[in-house]
Amino acid sequence: EISAANPERDVPIAVAPGMRAYGDPRLLRIVVVNLLENAWKFTARRQRPVVEVGPVQNTALPTYYVRDNGAGFDPQYAARLFGAFQRLHTDREFPGTGIGLAIVHRVIARHGGTVWAESRVEQGATFYFSLPGKSG
Repeated sequence: EISAANPERDVPIAVAPGMRAYGDPRLLRIVVVNLLENAWKFTARRQRPVVEVGPVQNTALPTYYVRDNGAGFDPQYAARLFGAFQRLHTDREFPGTGIGLAIVHRVIARHGGTVWAESRVEQGATFYFSLPGKSG
């Protein structure tokens, strides 16, 4: 869907096979779409953008990640990412409302999980989320 809406860009999205998550499918779709759209957006200035989705191994709860090689962010501001209307880039750099990650946070919290991010400026970002329930 993201590729079809943006045919001018070629961004490979590697998704690990066989992943399963347990929760409300409509709400979890919102999480995945928001994280993938962010990865897509923030790789816009890369010659060779890369986006990966996969499970984190050996964790107490089923945990997943969405990783990109995009603009990244200063890790000292990571806590601000999940607040409504909190943006770390200007609208001129990367358009958006600043609400997507707040929605992700709310959905994951509603499922009893956690969401967090790791990054460095110009070195991409990795967003993680855990979901209680069956692993897979």
